Parts: sequence; structure tokens; C-alpha cells
Amino acid sequence: MDEKLPFISIIVPVKPEQKEIAAVDSALKLNYPRDKYEIIIARGKHPSAQRNAALEQAKGEIIYFLDDDSIPHPDTILKAVKYFSDESVAIVGGPNLCPPDAPFLEQVFAVILSSFLAFGPSRARYWKVGKPRPTTEKEIILCNMFMRREILIKFGGFDVNLYPNEENALMDILVKNNYKLIYDPEVYVWRRPRRNIKAFIKMLFNYGRGRAEQFRLHPSFGSALNFVPPLFCIYLILLILMFIIKPSFAEFLSIPLVLYFIAVIIQTLFCILQHGIVKGVLAIPLQILTHICYGFGFIRGLFTKPSPPPDFVLSNIKIEKISSIYTD
Repeated sequence: MDEKLPFISIIVPVKPEQKEIAAVDSALKLNYPRDKYEIIIARGKHPSAQRNAALEQAKGEIIYFLDDDSIPHPDTILKAVKYFSDESVAIVGGPNLCPPDAPFLEQVFAVILSSFLAFGPSRARYWKVGKPRPTTEKEIILCNMFMRREILIKFGGFDVNLYPNEENALMDILVKNNYKLIYDPEVYVWRRPRRNIKAFIKMLFNYGRGRAEQFRLHPSFGSALNFVPPLFCIYLILLILMFIIKPSFAEFLSIPLVLYFIAVIIQTLFCILQHGIVKGVLAIPLQILTHICYGFGFIRGLFTKPSPPPDFVLSNIKIEKISSIYTD
């Protein structure tokens, strides 16, 4: 049986001097033959470029990308590799879930990440949604993603002009070339959400900015839904101006806002059913904050200048290989 299993290269980008790497510690304990995978640590300051650099030295037929704080389930590789028996499958992925022992605030963040109103179909990246299925870039995330190496190389790896959203642009290209993306809710990792409100807001802003930059460099119809939050932000600004300039017209203009709050209430009820009343209620302001931060991030991304990392960043990327064979 072992002879039929593909060789896997696990790639983990980390910071230059980082010592504790949860992904590596857990990868060494995966339920997969120890002579059938390698772990590659890519140290640097630009994750997209780090992943590309590690790819050049990877030996695996399948590449498994993890973030430094991703903790895969021991059976994750075994659950994922079976899909690659179909030659048209380029990518397999699943959610990154908030650990049950995470601090309470992070569990509230997880409620938002799993909310359809806040994240739409992308909530599948943070919650077990449905059954295994062919999917789009909306449901798969790079902190827990398997890719067929030859296809990744064929299309030039990740676009280093993009971070984040480099994987989304690549997945769009693969789908246009008739390759399949597979989502399996049981191919999951544990990964804590952001540690505090400031970090959570920064994440939302960067997600919005990255999506706008992706749309500019790799336009596709798949990004149409992502225009809703920035349009919502513009609407709020116009509504405030109307209340100042012409209050009578502002009352009429506020009807969509009323409908929006009704949607928030309905989503809150679903959150309460799934996560309990305390977390569901506390998530209400974060639902609204998500749309506003993402929206303004998207607007910002329409005017930035995506560019590759400078040469000194590329030249300082360091690659380390760790054998999967170890002694207890």
C-alpha cells in the first residue's frame, strides 16, 4: 500500500528568526509513512516568494502548504491524497478551524468567520460546510492546501505581486484551464484566529485590499460578490451626507440600511443556534465591522500599486529541509 502513496512535500513559510513552528511539530506526527514526505521551512519576509523558493527544492508529487500556526489533523494527508487519482484535480483543501481551547474572544472571531452574512461562501474556509465537492477559489485557503506540483510549476507558482490572495488568483487560472478544485470539510487543520480586535481589523482590511489587487491583476467574474462591501461603505457615506444636506431624502435612502439590519438579526439567530447565545450576540457588532473594514480595504486596494518584493527580500530567503523520519 505504501508504494502507491505519493511523496508529499510540506512547505511552511516562517519569519527569519522564528523558532517555534507549530505546523512543523504537528507535521512530524502525521499518520503517513515517514519515508513518504518531507518538510520544507522557508524563512523570509514575503510568504508568496518563500513558497515559490521552497517549491524549487521540493521533491514531492503533491505539495502541502501550511501556515506556521496550522495544526493538521493526523489523517489529513490520507484524506486528501485520494482525490489526486483523478488527473484533472489540481488542488484539494478544507477549512482551518478554531481550536476548542482557544481564548473566548478568538472563539467569537470564529463565529464571524463562519457567518454567511460576513464571509459568504468563503465561510467554508473556517467551518465544516457540506460534503466533499468540486469548488471554486472562494472555499479553499492557502494555510491548508494540497496542490499537484507539476501543475503549480506549469503555471509559474504564485504571483509575488499579490499578498494576500496569491492563491485565489492562481486557483482562478486553474479553473479557467479546466482543472478541478476539491473541497473536503474533513481535510482540516486547527488554527487560531487573530489574537485581538486590532489584529482582526487588520486582517479584514488586508483581505479586502488583497481581493481588489487580485481583481486588478487577474480580473474574473468570481470577484463580483466582493464589490458588495465597498459599495456598502460608499452607501453609508452618502447616507450620512444626505442626513446633513437633505434629511427628508435621507429617510427614504435609509430603507436599504433597515433591510441590512434585518439580515444581521437573522444571521445572529443562526449564530446563536450554532454557537450559543453569548457568542451569537457578541458577534453582532463584529458582523457590521467585517463589512466596513473589508469594504474600505477593498477601496484602498483599488489604488495601491502591487509590486514584487525587492531583491534584498528575495535574496534573504532561506530554505531548510527536515526529514519526516525521527526518533521518539
